[in-house]
Amino acid sequence: MAGSEVDISGIGRRIAYWRVRRGLTQTDFGALMGRSRRWVQDLEGGQRNTASNLAVLDQAAAVLEVRLEQLLADERADGQPECVDAAELAAIRAALQHPEVVTGAGDSTAKPVADLRRSVAYGWTAFQAADYTPLGRLLPDLLREATRTAHDSSGVRQDTAFSLLSMALMLTAAVATKFGDHALAYRAADRSVQAAERSGDPVVMAAGARLLVDGMFHTGEGPAAIALAAAVAQRLEQDLVARGPHGLSVLGMLHCKAAIAAAHIGDQGTVPGLLDAAKDAADRLAVDGNAMWTAFGPTNVQLHRVSAAIRLYDGPGAVAAAQGIDTAARDALPRERRANHLVDLARGQSLAGHRPQAVDTLLHAEGLAPQEVHCRPHAAKLVADLRLLGVGSAEGRLRALAARCGLPA
Repeated sequence: MAGSEVDISGIGRRIAYWRVRRGLTQTDFGALMGRSRRWVQDLEGGQRNTASNLAVLDQAAAVLEVRLEQLLADERADGQPECVDAAELAAIRAALQHPEVVTGAGDSTAKPVADLRRSVAYGWTAFQAADYTPLGRLLPDLLREATRTAHDSSGVRQDTAFSLLSMALMLTAAVATKFGDHALAYRAADRSVQAAERSGDPVVMAAGARLLVDGMFHTGEGPAAIALAAAVAQRLEQDLVARGPHGLSVLGMLHCKAAIAAAHIGDQGTVPGLLDAAKDAADRLAVDGNAMWTAFGPTNVQLHRVSAAIRLYDGPGAVAAAQGIDTAARDALPRERRANHLVDLARGQSLAGHRPQAVDTLLHAEGLAPQEVHCRPHAAKLVADLRLLGVGSAEGRLRALAARCGLPA
């Protein structure tokens, strides 16, 4: 590790980046390293006698819970995204399991409801923009603050605070699902339903239920997930329809999630009716909207038809369903929805034997939302599968994509 070959200042910057991302002050990081704050300043400032010491860097990597290579080379400069990683998922899980979040009793600071609303909106906005990195840092504190605010409030303010707590838990479930931690997603979604019941708001109740349906079928409870969706829809439909776009949006998404749950367990006969029920809600809505961050409307129902066909291993059906989607309407949806659909479509193209086209579709998704392709286990599996199957003339493009996804050569 000769000094001339080491990017000393770059190593210091990367240590500072990961320290901040882990929520550590320079004093905290120094304590974990057995060093002073001044020593950390020298390390992050690129002092050669500190930042070029391999033993020091190895210890820093362990404290920051990253691979040593992430400190030695700037992977982001090579196109690597800043994915929510295992350490951040563990921090979210620990926050969800913390006694003060479970019981509402603790020392966390309550936020004004207006501030809490802004934090929840920021989190969902980042999610829909497919910018997941901030959420690894945001969610642990948001869960504690939202819980404290809900339990310290009273009257109408408390109802609102429990609605926001439920939406924070829904966001937690959505992030956990995105990164393949389905047990965490199930737990967060279940907690979101409990908070929604405390809010008394049927829109929030149905919104939480759709995330729970998602968590249930991903953890092997498909029939129960479909039954839950049906029960919630029957209980709340009248109230939801009366609430206009917000109610129709969560009702439609509840049917969409139930359809995907049915497809997931191969219940081909149930899928069309559930998608038709979702289409009915979308037709009443008449436009593509984004109430409750659902991106719901006629176009999203069509995207779910593609997803359902893929769950049923009907590649040609998925490709045909995608061809019926208006491109301008699709491109007006939030970035996460569009990129997620493109990954789904690539899976359908692969199932239909159109593998070079699948690579092109994945590259389109990558250009739109790199984290959706680079970071998600679902997408990485598709890339790995295509490598095994062979993609003909697209081999070079696929190999480069696999490298950007962090897959072994």
